[in-house]
Amino acid sequence: MDKNSGIPQREHLATRLGFLLVSAGCAIGLGNVWRFPFITGKYGGAAFVVAYLIFLAILGFPVMVMEFSMGRASQLNLAGAMKKLEPKRSVWHIYGYAGILGNVVLMMFYTTVAGWGFYYLFRTLFGGFKGLSPDQVGAAFGGLLGNTWVLIFWMAIVVLLGFGICAMGLQKGVEKISKFMMSSLFFLLIVMIIRSVTLEGASAGISFYLKPNFSQLSWEGITAAMGQAFFTLSLGIGSMTIFGSYIGKERSLAGESINVIILDTLVALMAGLIIFPACSAFGVDAGAGPGLIFVTLPNIFNKMLGGQFWGTLFFIFLTFAAMTTVVAVFENIMAFTMDEWRWERKKAAWINGITLFILSLPCALGFGLWSGFQPRGAGSAVLDLEDFIVSNNLLPIGALVFVLFCSWKFGWGWDNFIKETDTGTGIKFPKWTRTYITYILPIIILFLLLKGWGVF
Repeated sequence: MDKNSGIPQREHLATRLGFLLVSAGCAIGLGNVWRFPFITGKYGGAAFVVAYLIFLAILGFPVMVMEFSMGRASQLNLAGAMKKLEPKRSVWHIYGYAGILGNVVLMMFYTTVAGWGFYYLFRTLFGGFKGLSPDQVGAAFGGLLGNTWVLIFWMAIVVLLGFGICAMGLQKGVEKISKFMMSSLFFLLIVMIIRSVTLEGASAGISFYLKPNFSQLSWEGITAAMGQAFFTLSLGIGSMTIFGSYIGKERSLAGESINVIILDTLVALMAGLIIFPACSAFGVDAGAGPGLIFVTLPNIFNKMLGGQFWGTLFFIFLTFAAMTTVVAVFENIMAFTMDEWRWERKKAAWINGITLFILSLPCALGFGLWSGFQPRGAGSAVLDLEDFIVSNNLLPIGALVFVLFCSWKFGWGWDNFIKETDTGTGIKFPKWTRTYITYILPIIILFLLLKGWGVF
């Protein structure tokens, strides 16, 4: 507490490694482990991966630098940052509040999906899939979605664990636990990759994943790679802004952003090295769709020697990946309430935890008691609506706002952005990209927004 102002002093992460792992943990999540492998399988394997990596560099990198820069310059959450950095008599800060709301909506469905991972972890650990036929494994996932109370239970566990970690403090809770989960995550990945690539028949899957054949890459695949590169980092709702506010000015932000993107991408690529060789070894289509993780992989583990052990390791990895995102986004939500309303950390954890549990109930209920409510057409659920609000609206709109805010004179402006970004040692932001960022990048983001609305 500052004795003169009575305002709580800004917390900071203890180490640079902590910043990198917490920020990467925010980006690393179910999108890396669940979505990336099945769309890679659907859109051409290695050729899709190459396109994805290119779009990470030209789309994800500049927006991530902007989020970190706004956070570090302001030492505040997204809403406070835009209010502090915007010119007088402007309305940029309105989106700051919308971005914080986006974090809440994201967690309203992400907590339920993360709960699926916990359910599968415990069911696999205790042999719940052992001896089941492929149809029975598929039915088990349907049974989970239809059991409202089980969904609510595991969603509540995710909320309790996430806010419990945040309540422990930035350094002792968020940073310390994230370091453990991220370190464990990479260890599990390495162990499972070794097992997967040594399976008999794995070579075809490895070749599909690592040897590009650009004749298999369609225009639809290119746009999918563009979208995946953009959305995998969860840019646009200020999830990274908060961690920019928790670091000092010793290092330039372009270099730190590259490190975070490398860590995030490494997890996605390594997850593919588990899934594609295993699918090849057991004759399974890796592009089977969203059921790849919760239906296809349990069937593969059933056929594998020691499958219960390997399945348990995989779902530990999945839950760690999900929880690193949950903890990071919960911290962003809590930081908003602590900055804006001067709440103490534990008070913020309790009130936000109870509120988010209540707000997450519609998603859990949407597969059972509220299954008749299908806001986006037949076969949809509350989850689809909430996902559409965040992924197809707030993320691209927010990214567009950040790009304009940081590059145009009527916002924070290019000079202020570059000055903050380049402060410290390390890689500097490429200033020759100014024309691209100011005029071309907004058009690309607008294209993604309109595509998400079904215009193209």
